[in-house]
Amino acid sequence: MSNKEKGVKKEKVNWFLQLITIGDRFSWRDFYDKLKEGIVNFSIVFFGVLLSFGVEQKGMRDDERDDGIENLYKLRDEIEEMIEYTQVYSEELDWVVAMFTKQFLKWEKDNDSVFIDWWDDPEDKEYGGFYFAPMAQYVQRNPFSPPRTTFEAIKLDGTFRLLPDIVGRRMTDAYDGQDINYLIENTGKNGIEHRYVNQFIDRVASKWVYDLPPFDLNDNRFWIKNRKYIQSDKFIRYNLFKRVEMWELEVKVQVDLYKEFLDGSYRMLDSVIAAREREYKIVYWVLNPQT
Repeated sequence: MSNKEKGVKKEKVNWFLQLITIGDRFSWRDFYDKLKEGIVNFSIVFFGVLLSFGVEQKGMRDDERDDGIENLYKLRDEIEEMIEYTQVYSEELDWVVAMFTKQFLKWEKDNDSVFIDWWDDPEDKEYGGFYFAPMAQYVQRNPFSPPRTTFEAIKLDGTFRLLPDIVGRRMTDAYDGQDINYLIENTGKNGIEHRYVNQFIDRVASKWVYDLPPFDLNDNRFWIKNRKYIQSDKFIRYNLFKRVEMWELEVKVQVDLYKEFLDGSYRMLDSVIAAREREYKIVYWVLNPQT
């Protein structure tokens, strides 16, 4: 084999080529072969790491996307519960307002049973109902408090950011917006209605108990026996008037507006979920075909 074929002696090349030469002779062919082999090996390792990182990041994005869709389903279910709650609340409020409005309108009638009303009870086979005193129930309140656990959980676990912006803004208004805050302010603890109830309780405790013999507000006979005294109490009548006015002009209007807003929120969530359900993935891409 010639010297050219075997390569150049290591001592005759420069220091750099000596540094990368394996053995005692340097060959350009060996040098280029090893260079190509090194480039190939480096490319395999580099792109392998890059692909692994990309798959990991894609997996994280897929997990976040799945969490976001799951949140949409949970919110839609809870909004539906809130709609049902608000509907029932509205119906009960209508009944209460009608009962106390009737009581207010007949307040001054000269009738010993002016503070007594009749309750139809189809399950009562013997009498078909019973008599009761509406004002005996005056201290009862029904604070507006729809279910809101899902929204709070999403805010706490950090997945709220995964919701589409339009959904996030709408849900914030539904759960913590002006409409629901007005309702809570009017009907909740330390709210306006609570103040009217406390005024009634204070009036009974500070005046009635001193002017009347021992009594039980839940006893119909009390309201019959003392009806003239109660009719003369203008403070109680005015308190009743203000509470009915608040129900009619504020609470009922707010409940209707909130119910309408919740209906729109449900339709929006339904639309967003339907769009997400039409999506399908091809490797790294999520496609949403137009319908």
